[in-house]
Amino acid sequence: MMRFLRRFYAAIIFGFLYLPIFVLIVFSFNASKSRASWEGFTFRWYGALFEDGAILDALYYTLSIAILAALLATIIGTLAAFAMYRGMRPWEKKIVMNLTYLPVLNPDIVTGISLMLLFIFVKLNLGFTSLLLAHTVFNVPYVILTVLPKLRQFDAHLYEAALDLGASPAYAFRRIVLPEILPGIVTGALFAFTLSIDDFVISFFTTGSGVNNLSILIYSMARRGIHPTINALSTLLFLTVLLLLLAVNRRVAASKVKRVRD
Repeated sequence: MMRFLRRFYAAIIFGFLYLPIFVLIVFSFNASKSRASWEGFTFRWYGALFEDGAILDALYYTLSIAILAALLATIIGTLAAFAMYRGMRPWEKKIVMNLTYLPVLNPDIVTGISLMLLFIFVKLNLGFTSLLLAHTVFNVPYVILTVLPKLRQFDAHLYEAALDLGASPAYAFRRIVLPEILPGIVTGALFAFTLSIDDFVISFFTTGSGVNNLSILIYSMARRGIHPTINALSTLLFLTVLLLLLAVNRRVAASKVKRVRD
């Protein structure tokens, strides 16, 4: 009985999470603009998606910012996590960890306004660069928090042995540490990528004229009604992220099997 209840509870939770996405996907094939009725199956909105200049521009900025911010945040966050793991005393590490948690717990509106004021203070024009910097800043703590657990699982004696055998710190990190913490790095990069695509509040305060991402565009469209092309775009983004996640998980699983065999 308890086993059934646990499975039933899990099914309710997953249904609550994924049912809205399923409805969105279904209505992306609805011939009607209205979400209140079904008038037949069509690919019309997918064709219209690639003819809408505003959506394509927003998609371009969204993906460009997400990829670049994820790349920069992953590099900075990984190096920061390694520095915290190897170069700090316990009390120093505790202080830095609390500072790392602060941006994660801080409301987005506070972070967004703070970054906007900072960019204005340093006379940086709000636009692509400010948006990229803002997304990189709020993504770095998430990368640190995904890489650090992998570093704690890593046997530090391997790194020290490599140094004793004459390897430079950079070479030892690249050849010994990096392969071991790679799953955490990949997870952090995916986390940063999805958070960047999802963000609205920070983007709203740090972007400028002529630079809109999808979240800002959809917010502006919501006032006059969401067009079905947004359903089509959301479906494609969801499937892309899902396929990317499955590919990464498959690669990580294959690397673990190979390591066990070796």
